[in-house]
Amino acid sequence: MTSEPLHPVPAPGRRTVVAAVGATGLAVALTACGSDNGSSDSSSSNTQAGDNASGGSSASSSTSSGSGGTVLAKTSDIPVGGGKIFKDHGVVVTQPTAGTYKAFSSKCTHQGCAVSEIANGAIICPCHKSEFSVTDGSVKKSPATQPLPAEKITVSGDSITLA
Repeated sequence: MTSEPLHPVPAPGRRTVVAAVGATGLAVALTACGSDNGSSDSSSSNTQAGDNASGGSSASSSTSSGSGGTVLAKTSDIPVGGGKIFKDHGVVVTQPTAGTYKAFSSKCTHQGCAVSEIANGAIICPCHKSEFSVTDGSVKKSPATQPLPAEKITVSGDSITLA
């Protein structure tokens, strides 16, 4: 006696195959678009600001020496009233006034684009032109509504280190 299945198993339908291929393509696209860690371009952007922004201070700057961390720059690399963008570390370091160093995330709070320049006391996002203060990361120009998150740095001698 042969054992043949009583009910043959049908092949998947065209709709099932198209839906599976579409879902796979969507997953690949979302994975590629979702990873915005700024590592695609490891160069740094350095821009001076023409005006000095005024505002409150933040606890994101420290003058104590720290162990560990990544050395980002020398203090002389950061212009007064401006800053430097470290794309490979996802951070912006500013010097709003002489000897005061601040650090913020380089990811715009509006839609997550990486900020691209610092001019006239503002950190500028290229996507929709949001502007943030070099002093405290607060929003100076919309469409962003949230400030840039502060990052922890330490300044020891002439070295600025990401904590």
